[in-house]
Amino acid sequence: MTHAHPSPRLYFFVFAILIVLTGVTVWVAFIDLGPLNTIVALTIACGKTLLVILYFMHVRYGSRLTWAFASVGFFWLAILIAFTMSDVRTRNWLATPSGWSSMAGNH
Repeated sequence: MTHAHPSPRLYFFVFAILIVLTGVTVWVAFIDLGPLNTIVALTIACGKTLLVILYFMHVRYGSRLTWAFASVGFFWLAILIAFTMSDVRTRNWLATPSGWSSMAGNH
C-alpha cells in the first residue's frame, strides 16, 4: 500500500505558520479584549492543534479509520470541556479575603 508523503517544504511551511500563530497568541495576550481573550486564545490554539494533527501526525493522508479516531478524540475533548465549563458556571464562588488587616478584628 502506498501512502502520500508530504514534501519537506510543506513541513517547513506548516512549521512557519505555527510559529506565526504562536506570535499572534503572544500578541493577543497583551491586548485587553475582556471576556474574548479566552475565546481568541482557544481559537488560535485549536487552529495550531489542527495543523499539528493533520500534517505532523499524518492524519491528512491517513485512512478513514484514522480520521474516525481523530474525530472521536476531538468529540471526547469537547465533552470534557463542556462538563468542565458546566461545573465552573454552576459553582458558588467564595468571596476573596481582602488581606490580613481585615482578619485582625476577628480574634
